[in-house]
Amino acid sequence: MLDDLDDIHPLFHGAPSSANFKKLRKRIVRHTREAIEQYGMIEPGARWLVCMSGGKDSYTLLAVLHELKWRGLLPVEILACNLDQGQPGFPATVLPEFLERMGVEHRIEYQDTYSIVMDKVPEGRTFCALCSRLRRGNLYRIAREEGCSAVVLGHHRDDILETFFMNLFHGGRLATMPPKLVNEEADLFVYRPLAHVAEADCEKFAQAMNYPIIPCDLCGSQDGLQRQQVKQILDTWETNSPGRRQVMFRALMNARPSHLLDPKLFDFAGLERGSVKFEQIESDIPKLR
Repeated sequence: MLDDLDDIHPLFHGAPSSANFKKLRKRIVRHTREAIEQYGMIEPGARWLVCMSGGKDSYTLLAVLHELKWRGLLPVEILACNLDQGQPGFPATVLPEFLERMGVEHRIEYQDTYSIVMDKVPEGRTFCALCSRLRRGNLYRIAREEGCSAVVLGHHRDDILETFFMNLFHGGRLATMPPKLVNEEADLFVYRPLAHVAEADCEKFAQAMNYPIIPCDLCGSQDGLQRQQVKQILDTWETNSPGRRQVMFRALMNARPSHLLDPKLFDFAGLERGSVKFEQIESDIPKLR
């Protein structure tokens, strides 16, 4: 994959030649392609607004999408976008300079949502919810202005798992970030092509490529966030039982409505003895002994 440097997108110039990195890159590309195909994200000729925060995940997302496009597997236009939210100390020149140097079409938008968040959120409360809503609203607006049909985010497998457990522990519902959805106005798709990619792989990839990482000082500086607590729980489970994260993620792709308790998803009241539907659903469930 890395032999002919003249044909590789500038985002991959200087990539390590080690076997480990080649395997890492191939795995990320494969998982991203699987998610794009499995969840029906491709509309030939579409234009995607790829959101860049400057974190490891968004750099990985941008690189792998250009990899797929370079290989003829992603017939869409890509417009990278960074929303500068006015956080104090935000290195505003890092992403524009990087994207310009890489030859990536991009748009940099400044909107001081930081001041709004600081004004509206009571002391001691976390900023994430309001910050996310304001950011998303601006990204939808930019997508419309740029003629994009989709807003593309860098959430990965671990983000999806953490969100599931946050909803389970704190929201009282079985839900998570879907890999594909339509916004409330029904005029834009929201895609998460890294849905199958592990966070650790994003981190290894971005570090190996030496991308200029920008930390999130607004949310990341707060202690005791629910997401951080859930992440610690998952880290402990993964340490005690390696591979546990992937097993749990597969469970999200293998739901059994008849073995849950939601009558809106399964007609328990109408269930009868000898029901073919029920027998088919439970055919691969281990029998109790």
